[in-house]
Amino acid sequence: MIDFDTAVWTAVGSIPPGKVATYGSIAKLAGHPKRARAVGRILSKLPEDSTLPWHRVINAQGKLSFEVASPRYLTQKARLQEEGVYFTGTRINLTTYLIET
Repeated sequence: MIDFDTAVWTAVGSIPPGKVATYGSIAKLAGHPKRARAVGRILSKLPEDSTLPWHRVINAQGKLSFEVASPRYLTQKARLQEEGVYFTGTRINLTTYLIET
């Protein structure tokens, strides 16, 4: 059995370009559906040079979890837009972009 961190990394790595997953859906894919906050903590510890597509993980409201206009917010938004994910204001349409879990 793999540990939760590894299961989270595997789930995040499986999100295809142009799609997103919520923290809750990653927790579910990792086998612990009630640990969405833990997913955020795990991703916050990734090294700067990580190639894991952390930018594809958003909150359940279809928003980025960083403060609007902060450097991290702008980086995440730009990466998603480069993959063809469109925003309406500060939201992403989950019906269009959310992966199936």
